[in-house]
Amino acid sequence: MLTLDHLVVVAPDLAEGVAHVRDCLGLAMPEGGRHREMGTRNHLLRLGEALFLEVIAVDPDAPPPSRTRWFGLGDAARVRADWDSGRRLRGFVARTDDLDGVLTAHGALLGAAATMTRGDLSWRFALPPDGGWPADGAAPCAMAWGPAGNPARTMPDLGARLAAVELAHPDPDGVAALHGRLGLGDAPRLARGALSRFTARITTPSGTRTLT
Repeated sequence: MLTLDHLVVVAPDLAEGVAHVRDCLGLAMPEGGRHREMGTRNHLLRLGEALFLEVIAVDPDAPPPSRTRWFGLGDAARVRADWDSGRRLRGFVARTDDLDGVLTAHGALLGAAATMTRGDLSWRFALPPDGGWPADGAAPCAMAWGPAGNPARTMPDLGARLAAVELAHPDPDGVAALHGRLGLGDAPRLARGALSRFTARITTPSGTRTLT
């Protein structure tokens, strides 16, 4: 079983990503930290007890990693093209208590597990060989937090909550079948669209806002 864990905005530059969320939601995202294994850095916004939004970008001050970066961040030109076309909320991560079992069944799509860290946090994350999004983001990246669980409850609460997330896709029936095979709970709502694109509705102290 896979459960929605967090949404991911992939930015060409971290400040640009944080500014986009501020423009969309009217909230300044708190800083998260650095991922030494990936050479990336993030900001995080709590969306519930076990749900959050992440803005992530390459950390220009970090040495290049020994492996391909996650979330497609190894391809700077593609990240910029997606950003400029409005594909900023780029995908989502789903957690499981049985990552090895999920990868035994779906490793060809989701990749292989590796240990990641941010400060004192440590978790296991499935990395496709090319570092890209499974099914170009129609499928989630998979991970396991371990006994500590999702860290959203330790994040500052700015009053943001996820109301709905939708994926427009040229083949929504095929994506629904894929989510069914993965055993994905809390799957995004699906709609037909010319391009694969996520939209999230998020309630904030100033009302319900839309993040793309």
